[in-house]
Amino acid sequence: MPTLYVDADACPVKQEAARVAERHGLVIVYVSNGGLRPSRDPMVRHVVVPGTADAADDWIVENAEAGDVAITADVPLAARLVEREVHVLGPTGRAFTPASIGMDVAMRNLKQDLREAGEIKGYNAGFTARDRSDFLQALDRTVRRAMKESKD
Repeated sequence: MPTLYVDADACPVKQEAARVAERHGLVIVYVSNGGLRPSRDPMVRHVVVPGTADAADDWIVENAEAGDVAITADVPLAARLVEREVHVLGPTGRAFTPASIGMDVAMRNLKQDLREAGEIKGYNAGFTARDRSDFLQALDRTVRRAMKESKD
C-alpha cells in the first residue's frame, strides 16, 4: 500500500488529505517544523523536523518510495519526488509529472527571478473552494492509481 506524505507547513488541504487517506485505509504522514496537533489515529503520523531550510523536504525525499503519494506546493521538492517515481500533487490538485516537471521548475525559477528584480509582486492567488474541490478529486484519482499500481 502506498503512503501519503504531506509537506504540512502552510498546507491548506491537510484535512482533505486525511479524509482521502482514511477512506482508502492509507497511512498519512504530516512532515513539518512543528505546530501541528497530534492525532490518536494510528494511521496518522506526525514527523517534526528541525527548523532548518529544507529539513522537511529532505525527510520526505529520504522516506518516500516509488508509488507513494505526496502533497506539496514546493516545486523543487516536487521535482525531487517525481525523480523518485512518487505521485505528486499540489494543493490545487495539479499533478507534477515527469512530463511537466521541467517546465514547472523553469517557470518557478523565472518567477523568482522576476520577483527579485521587482518586475512582479510575490502574491499568490487566493485558495478557493474550487481549488479544494479540484484537489479532492485529483487526490482520490491519484490514490486509486497508486493503489492499483502497487497491486500489479
